[in-house]
Amino acid sequence: MKFGVVVFPGSNCDADCLHAIKVVTGQPAEYIWHKAGSVEGYDCIVLPGGFSYGDYLRCGAIARFSPVMAPVIEFARKGGLVLGICNGFQVLTEAGLLPGALHRNKNLSFLCHDTYLRLENNSTPFTTLGNLGSVMKVPIAHGEGNYYVDSETLKQLEENNQVVFRYCTKEGEITPEANPNGSLNNIAGICNEQGNVLGMMPHPERCAEEILGNTDGQVIFKSLLAAWQRRCG
Repeated sequence: MKFGVVVFPGSNCDADCLHAIKVVTGQPAEYIWHKAGSVEGYDCIVLPGGFSYGDYLRCGAIARFSPVMAPVIEFARKGGLVLGICNGFQVLTEAGLLPGALHRNKNLSFLCHDTYLRLENNSTPFTTLGNLGSVMKVPIAHGEGNYYVDSETLKQLEENNQVVFRYCTKEGEITPEANPNGSLNNIAGICNEQGNVLGMMPHPERCAEEILGNTDGQVIFKSLLAAWQRRCG
């Protein structure tokens, strides 16, 4: 399985993602420059965290028009696996691959700390090795992670089981206090209707090795490999 990690001007989690993928999956991974005109030959595309183009205009708004995004969008619409983490999630919403938008955090401050996530959907290629309802400890690092969508779309997300992660307490309870940024319904990550595109604000690559003191993020990368292996027979 071959992974491609897109590098935008301002990306700062690209090296983290590349390293975590190689360590956890043992599979090849390469950087894809934002001016690339093709993503041919890759089995999974990762849009990493950071501040693409300095988050000018609004987070992800300029990156959405990078030359690489046209083939990424086509790749996703053909069923290719796409993972957007933090700023990558913001880019996916701007590109129309995921519904909604990420607003400023409710306290208007940048947040950088561990959070707890409850797995709400383990039928996606990104979560197939996780246990439904299980709790993961995954760090966040963002100023604009407040997920918002109109009420009708929110209803559809819930009914279609597109909410993949919610912020929760250590015990798995969904409470206002466990919500760090004000996201609707404590949403921390969603997928598209087909399930091949996932966007999440927390950083699984930052909790994927023993040396980091937490390996909960491994389930994302190991699930992707397992899903790809099943797809290839």
